[in-house]
Amino acid sequence: MGQVKIEGDPIRIAVRRNLRVRAGKIVARGGTEVHAATFIRQRRMVLDADLLRSDSELRRIVIHELFHFVWVRLGNSVRRSFEDLMQLQVRARGDLGWSSEYRKAELDIEDMRRRSRRWREYCCEAFCDTAAYLYARSRQHDEFTLAERYRRKRMVWFEKNLGPERVRI
Repeated sequence: MGQVKIEGDPIRIAVRRNLRVRAGKIVARGGTEVHAATFIRQRRMVLDADLLRSDSELRRIVIHELFHFVWVRLGNSVRRSFEDLMQLQVRARGDLGWSSEYRKAELDIEDMRRRSRRWREYCCEAFCDTAAYLYARSRQHDEFTLAERYRRKRMVWFEKNLGPERVRI
């Protein structure tokens, strides 16, 4: 896969130990353990300190989080074309990251039909997980459970829709 150039205003990145979120907010106790949290409107990303122990995992997670900024700037028609691809793959086992895989498992046919919030969140996470798979320079990870034939279709979509041009964040 070729490279993609990303440009845009600065994004602040902070590191925090034992990162947990609940209802879209970082919390000290309770909540769900996460690798990172991104706040699009604030142009801010918070990473769990444990990521600093592994270059490959840090790279994978930062790329995933950066592509949340890309997703919101893609435009409706491009996002919808990715959704169309996901409709063809929704019954495939696995995905390219836990954040998309667990959301996929919770979907039902009505979510797709109505383009529910759960469906749109799944598509966003699948997009970001796919970007991390493609650009993080690592093809091996326990979370890469999607069959190769589906991975190739996503690669073709990315090449066609993002290609070598610049991507705005």
